[in-house]
Amino acid sequence: MMRITTAGCLLGILLAGRLSLAADNNSTSADDIAQLKAQLAAQQAQIDELRKELQGQKNSGLESRDRVTPAEGASTAPAAATPASAQVPPERAGDAAPLTFHIGTAAVTPIGFMDFTTVYRNRTGGSGIGTNFGGIPYSNTVPGQLSEFRFSAQNSRIGLRVDAKVHGANVLGYLESDFLGFSPGNAAVSSNSNSLRMRLYWVDVRKGKSEILGGQSWSLLTPNRVGLSPLPSDLFYSQDIDVNYQLGLTWSRNPGFRFVYHPADRLALGVAVEAAEQYAGGSAGGGVITLPSAISSAYAGQIDTGGNTFGVPNQRPDVIGKIAWDPRVARRHMHIEVAGVLSGFRFYNPLNQTRYTTQGGGGSLNLNLELTRKFRLVTNNFYSDGGGRWIFGQGPDLIVRGDGSPSLVRASSTVSGFEYQPSGAFLLYAYYGGAYFGKNVAIDPANGKLVGYGYPGSPNGQNRAIQEATFGFTDTFWKDPRYGALQFMTQYSYLARNPWSVAAGQPASANVNMVFLNLRYTLPGSAPHIE
Repeated sequence: MMRITTAGCLLGILLAGRLSLAADNNSTSADDIAQLKAQLAAQQAQIDELRKELQGQKNSGLESRDRVTPAEGASTAPAAATPASAQVPPERAGDAAPLTFHIGTAAVTPIGFMDFTTVYRNRTGGSGIGTNFGGIPYSNTVPGQLSEFRFSAQNSRIGLRVDAKVHGANVLGYLESDFLGFSPGNAAVSSNSNSLRMRLYWVDVRKGKSEILGGQSWSLLTPNRVGLSPLPSDLFYSQDIDVNYQLGLTWSRNPGFRFVYHPADRLALGVAVEAAEQYAGGSAGGGVITLPSAISSAYAGQIDTGGNTFGVPNQRPDVIGKIAWDPRVARRHMHIEVAGVLSGFRFYNPLNQTRYTTQGGGGSLNLNLELTRKFRLVTNNFYSDGGGRWIFGQGPDLIVRGDGSPSLVRASSTVSGFEYQPSGAFLLYAYYGGAYFGKNVAIDPANGKLVGYGYPGSPNGQNRAIQEATFGFTDTFWKDPRYGALQFMTQYSYLARNPWSVAAGQPASANVNMVFLNLRYTLPGSAPHIE
């Protein structure tokens, strides 16, 4: 095309030069001059037509490259189900993603938001903006008599996603970080230098009906809103401001590898192997089991009580399977999923030189139903033997008997509620979350005392049940596809926990009222379509 246009221009120049020379020398007849003028006009018209065609092809190529539509394999949740953390997409499919840039054939899109969070609790939890559900203080303690009020920017989030087409496969890389990492003891004194931490870091490759993901992602056991997509906007972890989400939610963000098969457009089957942990309570306020005295030191490094980091010698990864079906009923989106997890535990007792193993597991049934265009009903339910770790670590997976053998603790939970979006800018939600942990008692052969979890006289941190009722709203009061959005978010929660054992004269339960307020600026844009 460019060669034709250049040749046309040269021909026009030559003709013009010939015409000028003929006029100057008066050696050409009037008919010759007229003929030359006609040829020049025709050539100029051809040049103009070629220029228009070339410009049209250029514009079409740019529009195709920058068009913003959901990438293949990355589902888009209905508006009422989209978490407030999602980016602000352009309003029209033809609008370019404002922040997307290209490196070679890959499209790189920054993601994230900036949060300013306020939290008030009428009892001091001592955990910042994330609630220690299982460790809220009793009213007869000092923290139970003092309220707390805190500002924070820790939940601000930054990251990027990379979309590319490689050998016919759709490749999606995802990185997400926030500032809720380790904080030094003097962080609140002067500088509030909150630490950056890795939340998500994974790559997903999909070709045809098969999909493979590797890296640190939300666990496959985390409830979805759409299919088995790993994208945060396609998961259910509530609309709560609380960075520990809603009590009773089964979730984890850990390293793993998963395979997903899509036999049909609305059906997905997945299996994953994910990092395991022999968990005995102690994380996020959860009560710790009581070990038999003779083997307590030997078993301290074989179980995680919230402070072992990566020191526990786990037997093998956890195996998770999940099936998701997304039918449309009366033009409404319905999401139904069934999941299961299988865990292995292994211990060695040096006193009798015996190795013990056992298997634990659990299953979940989750529904996310669009009953009307503006109203969604949500229920996520989990039941397990040895699955307390998956309920945000609120209860132990197991106890240890007197001979050193493990015994599983029964655990179950639910998060149920609704999300109502009367307009595109306003979202109202309410949830009930509950978790139950069964009693499991053994006898310490060294002294005849009871040990385990939930025995008579056990510590009041060994909870039988924890419950949370929550409601709130999100108001998007300003949005521009080029510049992002501003949102005002609220959450009120009432939380109560009941221990298995209550000493004489002690409170039978602990409770707290919590109010969260949040102002959020969200980055504009969404991922581009990759041809």
